[in-house]
Amino acid sequence: MSDDDTENNGSDTPTEEAPMASGGGGADDMLEDMFDLSGNKTNVNTELTAGLASFLATAYIIFVNPAILGEAFGFHGMNDKGNALVTATVFVSAFSSIAMGIYAKNPIILAPGMGLNAFFAYTVCAPWGMNINPYIALGAIFWSGVIFILLSVFNIRTEIVKAIPTELRYGVAIGIGLFLALLGFADHTDFVVGDAGTILSLGNMFPDDGTLTERLLAYDQSMMVFLFGLILTAGLISRKVTGALSIGILGTTAYAFMYGRVLGGAEMVTVPDSMYEAPDFSLVFAIFSNQDYTYAVDGVDTSVTVGVPIVESLKFAVLPAMFAFLFTDMFDSISTFVGVSEVGNLNDEDGEPRNIKESLIVDGGSTAIAGLFGSSSGTSYIESAAGIEAGGRSGLTAAFAGLLFIPFLFLAPAIQMVPLAASAPILVLIGLFMCKPIAKIDWNNFETAFPAFMAMMLIPFTYSITQGIIWGFLSWTAIKVCMGKYDQVSIPLWAINVFSVLALIYAD
Repeated sequence: MSDDDTENNGSDTPTEEAPMASGGGGADDMLEDMFDLSGNKTNVNTELTAGLASFLATAYIIFVNPAILGEAFGFHGMNDKGNALVTATVFVSAFSSIAMGIYAKNPIILAPGMGLNAFFAYTVCAPWGMNINPYIALGAIFWSGVIFILLSVFNIRTEIVKAIPTELRYGVAIGIGLFLALLGFADHTDFVVGDAGTILSLGNMFPDDGTLTERLLAYDQSMMVFLFGLILTAGLISRKVTGALSIGILGTTAYAFMYGRVLGGAEMVTVPDSMYEAPDFSLVFAIFSNQDYTYAVDGVDTSVTVGVPIVESLKFAVLPAMFAFLFTDMFDSISTFVGVSEVGNLNDEDGEPRNIKESLIVDGGSTAIAGLFGSSSGTSYIESAAGIEAGGRSGLTAAFAGLLFIPFLFLAPAIQMVPLAASAPILVLIGLFMCKPIAKIDWNNFETAFPAFMAMMLIPFTYSITQGIIWGFLSWTAIKVCMGKYDQVSIPLWAINVFSVLALIYAD
């Protein structure tokens, strides 16, 4: 998750005074040479503490990402990918964060991005969306990562960034936040349900008949777990508890566990035979081989022809999804680097985020390896600010946080105990965090506010990040043309508009 206008979430920016050097001999000397700890006015103990803080702030993705991506594979008859998706999530988080620390030398954590995983599942792969097979979608993610790397290496990203209106970027970020919140309210729980008369309405938490006592005792378990988790996690965040989202998931799962055991009702949490299991590498490099498969529904076999995903993902029908992955990841990452650098005073002498080119290369690499390992796009996390506020200044913070992900490779059965109702509050709250840029939009300037509003509203209303981006661009250009301000529509923006129109014409 990232946020374009991140503020200092929880404490003042650490001072620039150098902490006392820690003892430790040869190991400390090696880390000093690798991460320039004294030059960054920090030490090993401070960096490790900061890495733990960043890990705790981002660890919720280990629980949420496999659940969301599992639905994507389930739409296409593959309901046995839970362990493989945990493996992929952990691999992407660990390798990307370690690479950020060692190569880019920044204290920024990477993991599969919230919003991007929802787009993968509910727009790209869902039957009501593009209905693209998940294997092919992974190929599109891989190619978007490769393109991101090339744009970063050759600094083309700078021209693209300049071509995208800032207000439109805000609108997309807010729209993704609203999309995540809608998924939390209406998909992972029944707090909000479809209604023929009003389109949406509040779910039925209590039955419509019976005495008051009977109605109170017959409440909807899923909605109650959701509300418990939402209030618990919101309270933890309000109290500025480190790792509030992860603690909220665990606490809500513990509450759901009591149903069918202590509280009565139906069981909501299934206890596996073993809490640990060897990693499942079945999705690793799966995009390079034929992935045709057969699954059974009610005893009837259904054959699915996928082909080789890395090749199939280059077909025109998949390009809009690839574009959306690239666009969202690129600006998500740049926003994170800017926000985190401001929080931790990590800018270079030119006022730019430190090692921005190297950091963006790592970010693009994170997306590329996500496609290789079997996950949605990797991206930089704004929660890295938790470690920076704890004193993290060097790449050691990110590298140590990455190492902390690795033990979870063996805990897939325990991770899959978390019910959807326990992860739903996290989607809602992350949606809230992503809506912060709404204050930065100049609502008195209609010609910039209107395109931002189009992107903001169409993403949740169409269940598609792609549609929000397309109509945001098109409405921006249309307004500028109507105003006669042709000079404010750059050549790259015209090219994006042409691609957007083609995507609408050839959309399935």
